[in-house]
Order: sequence, then structure tokens, then C-alpha cells
Amino acid sequence: MVLTLGLQNVALAEVQWRETNREAQGKMWNDPRTSDGIKIYGSNGTITIVTSKRITVRVYTILGQMVSQATLQPGTSELRLNSRGIYLVRIGDITQKVAI
Repeated sequence: MVLTLGLQNVALAEVQWRETNREAQGKMWNDPRTSDGIKIYGSNGTITIVTSKRITVRVYTILGQMVSQATLQPGTSELRLNSRGIYLVRIGDITQKVAI
């Protein structure tokens, strides 16, 4: 007997983060208290991270399924997601909820 949750065949995200030169001005941060010079926010189906140092990021669905894992370089990086919802972004000891 095989049990599926219906997410197996759904591509939740482009596997690759995209570096961008776009400024993060005018965006609403999910948590302005984010430490270590890291800003995380979601908007229009995209999770955006602004960092001043190299980081490893993991993105999970609210059910705990890993969507993406990557090492990001300093600057602004985006991950476009195909499904709207709430995601958990984990960077080191920081975990942040992001709604898109």
C-alpha cells in the first residue's frame, strides 16, 4: 500500500536561487529584528533574502517538507515559489515564517 499526500508531483519551487541587483527598498520585512545583517521577506510568490555574508538557507513548507537548500553569496537573492502559502526559512539558528 502506498500513501501519498498529493505533493509528490507538484513542483513547489525552482530549485535554484537567483541573485539580483534589485534593491529591497519599499518592501515590508517580516521581522525587522532579524539579526546578523540578514533580511528575509516574501512578496508576489517570491522569498527574498538580503545578506551581508555567505549563508546556508533551507526553506520548508509549513508541513516540514524541504523545498530548497542553498548557499547564498552576499547580496540579494530570490527564490520563486509556484505555490502560495506559509514557508519556514532557516538560516543558522534563525528560523523565520514567511507568507507569500
